[in-house]
Amino acid sequence: MTEEKDSSMMTMEDYLRDDQDAFGAPKHGDIVDGVVVRVDADEVLVDIGAKAEGIISGRELGFKGDPDQELSPGETIKVYVLQPENEEGNVVLSLRRARAETTWLVAAEKQENGEVIEAEVREQNKGGLIVNVLGLRGFLPSSQVGRNQSATAEQLVGQRILVKILEVNRKRNRLIVSQKAAEDEDRAKKRENLFSRVQVGDVVRGTVSGLTTYGAFVDIGGADGLIHISELSWDRVSRVTDVLTVGQEIDVKVIKLDADQTRISLSLRQLEEDPWERLVRTVPVGEIVSGQVTKTKKYGAFLQIMSGIEGLLHISELSWDHVEKTEDVLKVGEDIQVKVIGIDTARRRVSLSLKQLAGQPPGYRGGGTYVFDD
Repeated sequence: MTEEKDSSMMTMEDYLRDDQDAFGAPKHGDIVDGVVVRVDADEVLVDIGAKAEGIISGRELGFKGDPDQELSPGETIKVYVLQPENEEGNVVLSLRRARAETTWLVAAEKQENGEVIEAEVREQNKGGLIVNVLGLRGFLPSSQVGRNQSATAEQLVGQRILVKILEVNRKRNRLIVSQKAAEDEDRAKKRENLFSRVQVGDVVRGTVSGLTTYGAFVDIGGADGLIHISELSWDRVSRVTDVLTVGQEIDVKVIKLDADQTRISLSLRQLEEDPWERLVRTVPVGEIVSGQVTKTKKYGAFLQIMSGIEGLLHISELSWDHVEKTEDVLKVGEDIQVKVIGIDTARRRVSLSLKQLAGQPPGYRGGGTYVFDD
């Protein structure tokens, strides 16, 4: 076991030796802090606390007047050790390399933290776009260009966009970024904010972002909600494209929120009065109304008697005489008058009659047969 040297017995030479041992000799690839001692035309002298001072070649300083390259005595900078000791006993340093290596470390940190950062699109190549990220050359693959990007890849050149770093490989000088991932994070934050401020029953403004056979997706500011085809109109809708187009701005009503599944159900028709409420209020049983035949079936015909309301005209109510086929009496598109003979609000059904517009013929016994007195 070695005994520690009593500080009272240590000489100045001992203190200097201990200080140098604690610092350690600089090695190639180290990035260390230094203080600018002197700035000459051909080199910069930097104190890095080692046995010998380090030098930066004047070639690294570029043009005078560049604020990023000018150095002043007393300024603290980070430098990269290119050579631990040259022929003159000085440490050869690089300012540019230190900045580059430091930037790679910053890039790796931002990748680890999942930060969204700004990048400048410099040029286009076969597989995607070359971008400037934190001063480093990065690559944005075509598959990672934003989903909402309306401009072509060529049109993006010269623009500043938001990206997330996907891969940092310093040895291969490889830096891969994604605009799509940045958009996804932005939408996730907006979606979270949306669910915290929107409630069922709210009417919100949105933009139609997509159409399907079963409905329409509407961007309501951070998340897409679905208007099912049944919620587009109180009238029957055959095709979604008959009602909406992509890019159209509309008001919609929020009818369901599922935060766990991040699903939002919307309605366009519920912005208007339920036609069944209007029917009950304005059309009593026994009223004669006009209607248009929308379709015919074996058992009768359906008529639209007001917007959003269809009633059934049963085949037995077509005529006092026997009717073999509905099409023998009515055609699709035909406008007729009918009598309302029943309203079932619970099942949302309206029963209509054509034959009851006229009274029961004399001698009628049902089933289309008549009895006449001699």
